[in-house]
Amino acid sequence: MSKPRADKSPDVVQTSSEDGHTGVTDSPENGDTIYVNGHPVIRNGADVSRFLVSDRDDGDAALTFRSMVLGTAFTALSSVITMLYTFKPTQMQVSAVFIQLLVYIAGQAWALATPPPDRVKWPWLRRVLGFLNSGQPFGIKEHVVASLIASSGNNGLSGVEIYAVERLFYDRAVSATTAVLGTFSISLCGFVLAGVLRPLIVYPAEMVYWSTLPQVVLYQNLHFDQRENRSRLVKFGWAMAMAAAWQVFPAYVVPWFGGISVFCLASMGAPIATRRVFTTVFGGASPNEGLGLLNFSLDWQYIQSGFLSLPLKQQLNSWIGYGIWYVAMLGLYYNNAWGAKRFPFMSTSLFNGNGTRFNTTSILNGEGTIDQDRLDAVGLPYMTATTVWGYLTANLAIGALITHVLIFYGKDMALAWKQARTRAQPDPHYRAMLRYNEVPMWWYAALFVLCFVAGLVVNVKGETTLPAWGYVVALLVGACIAPFSCFLYGLYGTGIGTNQLSKMVAGAVHPGRPLANLYFASWSHQVILLAVNLANWLKVGQYTKIPHRVMFGTQVYGTLLGAGFNYAVMTTIVSNQRRVLLDPAGTNIWSGSTYQSLNSQAITWALAGQMYAAGGRYVLVPLGLLIGAVLPVLHWALGRAWPRIRAWPINTAIVSSYAGQVYYGNTSWIWSSIAVGVLSQLWLRRRLPGIYNKYNYLIGAALDGGSQIVIFVLSFAVFGASGQGHPFPTWWGNPEGSPDHCL
Repeated sequence: MSKPRADKSPDVVQTSSEDGHTGVTDSPENGDTIYVNGHPVIRNGADVSRFLVSDRDDGDAALTFRSMVLGTAFTALSSVITMLYTFKPTQMQVSAVFIQLLVYIAGQAWALATPPPDRVKWPWLRRVLGFLNSGQPFGIKEHVVASLIASSGNNGLSGVEIYAVERLFYDRAVSATTAVLGTFSISLCGFVLAGVLRPLIVYPAEMVYWSTLPQVVLYQNLHFDQRENRSRLVKFGWAMAMAAAWQVFPAYVVPWFGGISVFCLASMGAPIATRRVFTTVFGGASPNEGLGLLNFSLDWQYIQSGFLSLPLKQQLNSWIGYGIWYVAMLGLYYNNAWGAKRFPFMSTSLFNGNGTRFNTTSILNGEGTIDQDRLDAVGLPYMTATTVWGYLTANLAIGALITHVLIFYGKDMALAWKQARTRAQPDPHYRAMLRYNEVPMWWYAALFVLCFVAGLVVNVKGETTLPAWGYVVALLVGACIAPFSCFLYGLYGTGIGTNQLSKMVAGAVHPGRPLANLYFASWSHQVILLAVNLANWLKVGQYTKIPHRVMFGTQVYGTLLGAGFNYAVMTTIVSNQRRVLLDPAGTNIWSGSTYQSLNSQAITWALAGQMYAAGGRYVLVPLGLLIGAVLPVLHWALGRAWPRIRAWPINTAIVSSYAGQVYYGNTSWIWSSIAVGVLSQLWLRRRLPGIYNKYNYLIGAALDGGSQIVIFVLSFAVFGASGQGHPFPTWWGNPEGSPDHCL
């Protein structure tokens, strides 16, 4: 850490350095806090634990009849809508804040609209009403449990998506045994890692999981000291109402608000060639349009509250990554790297050498594997340069993730593990949770054994084309990467996409088998994803004092319940809309683009030996792993040579990830997200910490909730989710082309 520096402001008392590399050890209780006008500045996990999140525990019940009923009902809503929108041209997820608000409304209605037991004279009926939570206050723990059950309902989505790809592109439906056992195994295989790694990724104060702080703060503001917090709740209500009212305009009436580009407006009368360049550089309001440089969005559904909650050290790294991204994307395209100019600027589709779309089924045989004779006749597919850059930076980030965590946090990990073993972890929330019985490790081990055997049965039967040894390799790959992903997510509130590593390894060990690639990647990546998700929820449980065993049981329940709903919706839609889903264009109601992309990736990596091996067209992509692993070593060496560099919060894994993360889709939100981060983390947090601590996360949650509610309503009312769409009439603010008036 750097030497403390003086601050000229007389209102500031500072006794430690600004944000830098922060380990998982907790700060001392006194002497390390920055105060502005008497209010603490939230800089790290210790500050969050001491000043932002209350360690209050009223000892109220968590697992109740009401929490289970509400959790089950909203799991159905969340998982069905999420599955439904994987088949839609407009993708939408039900946000955790939206579900949190709906559960709160339903829980309060349950409490207020039912008779309390003490008004009944018959003892047996009092007992029944007490069990049904009739007329009883809706507590914070019930709220958290019900909401987290609903949020966990999409854990099994990955496995169900594979079954959809099989039905659509391989004309085969898995048996009932494979569907049940495979879904069970894929959905829960990663839980054991979160259990084993709890001392490293949940207990320490620095493991904040910043992106969920708005939810935690909202839980406590809705339930703790409601009379004292009435002013904040009123502000929350007004903010949500204003966000809902505003969202109608950028989403429906004035889509131009979703991508305001001065440069696109200025080029409207320019020659077509000039407008194409301007669109590539400054356009971004439409999918795959351009880079969106200096294109600002006022559409909160894309911005979201994450940039109000992610720590400054994360956002600084993302800004550096975006700077690299702009230069690299334009440089590759205009220098015609990998034949870039023959293809669209941004697209995830595969192409033939002449620029036409590549037909993946033209190189497959009846068993769903690559037919070499057909491949020789058609030729290897091409990718856009932006997609190659996205794949490359993903590998850079994966390689950097491993070495960065080992180099910069290895000692802290060892200390955290030691503190957990001796129950000496000083975090007040961890200390408060010691009153509850921990989940025995044999629970996690038993669950893993069941998942492993279920997956083994599925693969031995041969329906997946993935051999049993490949299944074991998939789990091992996921298990090796998961600790690093969890650690980074806990510290920075954001993760590194590691799914590509799974696909790459699958392509290396199972060449020519795209279906095996899909299953391999699903099992491998789900180990990582579920470990991160469960660790995140365990942290929310630690902040809100949910008993450990309740958290474990309800997460397993919600995951399996949601997977069942997902599978039912998938089979219905695929059966009824198969022709439309196979159409590359789709309709304004149904689209199979998500599943077409999954299949295209599987095809590409099944050809890894020809496309990515030495002498292959894209050999640089796998080399990105080695290059990325060297980046933190260079960072460490520079820090040794110039010690002042050590105080800079540089994380080469995050920089690499953001240097290529947005290689397709809408980009108009990027500069708006930067503006929100600057406002929140550079100004409000440092200069007005009192307002920041009270309202930053609360208002962010309100904005998310208001915009999500309106998008949900509009999707069914006018966007065609329930059938016929009703687009708003065309006018200047809603042009026929791109909303930002680019070409």
